[in-house]
Amino acid sequence: MATKLSEGLDPDVPGEQTADEQTRPKAAMATVAEYYAGKNVLITGATGFMGKVLVEKLLRSCPEVKALYILVRPKAGQSMQQRVSDMMKCKLFDRVREEDPDFHQKIVPISSELTQPGLAISTEDAEKLAACIDIVFHCAATIRFDEPLKHALQLNVIATQQLLGLAQRMHHLQAFIHISTAYANCNRKHIDEVIYPPPVEPRKLIESLEWMEDGIVRDITPRLIGDRPNTYTYTKALAEYVVQQEQGKLNVGIIRPSIVGASWKEPFPGWIDNFNGPSGVFIAAGKGILRTMRANNDAVADLIPVDVVINLTLAAGWYTAVHRPKTALVYNCTTGGINPFHWGEIEHHVMSSFKRNPLDQAFRRPNANITSNYLINQYWILVSHKFPALIYDVFLRLCGQKPQMMRIFNRLHKAISLLEYFSSQDWEWNSENMSMLMSQLSPEDRKTFNFDVRQLNWPEYIENYCIGTKKYVLNEDMSDIPAARQHLRKLRNIRYTFNTVLVVFIWRVFIARSQMARNIWYFVVSLCFKFLSYFRASSTLTN
Repeated sequence: MATKLSEGLDPDVPGEQTADEQTRPKAAMATVAEYYAGKNVLITGATGFMGKVLVEKLLRSCPEVKALYILVRPKAGQSMQQRVSDMMKCKLFDRVREEDPDFHQKIVPISSELTQPGLAISTEDAEKLAACIDIVFHCAATIRFDEPLKHALQLNVIATQQLLGLAQRMHHLQAFIHISTAYANCNRKHIDEVIYPPPVEPRKLIESLEWMEDGIVRDITPRLIGDRPNTYTYTKALAEYVVQQEQGKLNVGIIRPSIVGASWKEPFPGWIDNFNGPSGVFIAAGKGILRTMRANNDAVADLIPVDVVINLTLAAGWYTAVHRPKTALVYNCTTGGINPFHWGEIEHHVMSSFKRNPLDQAFRRPNANITSNYLINQYWILVSHKFPALIYDVFLRLCGQKPQMMRIFNRLHKAISLLEYFSSQDWEWNSENMSMLMSQLSPEDRKTFNFDVRQLNWPEYIENYCIGTKKYVLNEDMSDIPAARQHLRKLRNIRYTFNTVLVVFIWRVFIARSQMARNIWYFVVSLCFKFLSYFRASSTLTN
């Protein structure tokens, strides 16, 4: 099991600190930025969401870092160099670009493929990495919840094993930091900062699945993952165990973020570049496509800003390298136990934000509701999702266009169903290591590498998050907001007109043709009139 930050270190091991050294004033220790000065850093998953933020933060806050080696997979029709060049043009790097126009010279791409033996790293590149790397940040993983087990095992477990094998060959390696997830042990309600026994021995599972056909693996997957909701959390738990097995040979640390969302402050508020997790849900709600979602209004929505995760990761890398703890340290990077915010509150603030700053060409006015009742949710899916989608697709067919709305809703329902497990219940995470690490930082580092979520203002953060989806995911111009508001008013008028026509239609078809229906209608109207008369009379007497 992993130990707490405060547990003792071995004074006989070179590089480890004795009790006297640990009590020295923090000013005598190297700051985080000073530690990374002159270091060669290897980053996997650097072209992903978190990886890009890690690269940007290292270049901006640790300007003396020597080089960043990033593993990059060539894609069809796009070379490794093109992918890196496109990444560098991203708005995320604007601040770094202003401070150091030549920052790209510190980035060294290494061709790699996580699904291949040896990560498909050439012998020459492997020797280069072994000779110069000082610290490894392993961010690469598949985050798809419905990933086939074999593929998830390859990317999340086997690739981690192979990277650890490469790390053992690195002559100057001081720390290996693995990015896991706070939901790796979501089958437990209370999760400590320890590495729990794996559901199965990873090596045995890998050997067993090698000879099985994909169909057989698919059939036995539910039994294998047991009480975990998907292959992602299952393989992440196995990967933690794999990392722990190397703690006697390497200085390792494990970061467990919860639901990673848009940036809080750095490099600017609200930066996000994907539809994953809550981002896609927010956009669907803002566009008026999402009208209902099954979740518990009172359950904690454990969002964590991406810059908080990256600041903690860099600080953990510094601590692991400088203090060299004897066993792997785990950091639960969560907000629920420190600064909780609930799904019901998120619904309110997301809707309010998109009404103030609407998305362009919304399908309907933003008006999503959260319910924990299955039947109510299914009713609203039928009335507010499938029925409007069917009408719209018929309209598209009549206009000679390809129907698409029902397909969009089906994809949305599948994505939301994968999130229901996490939005319908609570977990308790121990975060002592996170708090202890913060206490080890100097006042300067606490500002530069801030991961104190107690300071997080949720309404402001959600506002910036929603604006970020508009600006950076959908690439919409903020200057078009007046036109978007006008479009929402147009949609409101259409809705009022439709409702009026519907009432008249119901009257003509049902009420006007039935004496009983007319009597009931007149009785209800009379009752309402009498109530209003009574209310007016009561108000007059009171005055």
